[in-house]
Amino acid sequence: MEKIAVGCDHAGYALKSELVGYLEELGYETLDLGANSHDRVDYPDYGAAVGRAITEGKADLGVLVCGSGIGIGIAANKISGVRAATVHDVTSAHLAREHNNANIICFGERLIGPEIARESLVAFLNAEFQGGRHAERVQKISDLES
Repeated sequence: MEKIAVGCDHAGYALKSELVGYLEELGYETLDLGANSHDRVDYPDYGAAVGRAITEGKADLGVLVCGSGIGIGIAANKISGVRAATVHDVTSAHLAREHNNANIICFGERLIGPEIARESLVAFLNAEFQGGRHAERVQKISDLES
């Protein structure tokens, strides 16, 4: 089973906590990198921490949550080798993996309910990168990092 790094800011704490429990119920090992309360923190710190956990081999995939899912995803994408995708439904979740080989899924707690987040997370985890024409495009994204 894959190891999943998880992080959030204060605005994503409740959903992150729920998703950590859900991942563990599904049998995944989690690496919870915080935040660990509703106390105000800065999302770039947690986006970067999860991104580094992926690129340093401490986790296979990541889950990030902030208020919108946008800022924390932007922060994670600053780490070379990260492909973080903010999703709002099951379709965008599985396409993030199938077409874009995303290695981090990002949610906005203020925008998505826990049920859709759980369904989207499962779709993301179960999806596989399709390669082919998508591999060439993902390589072009990687080439932008150099």
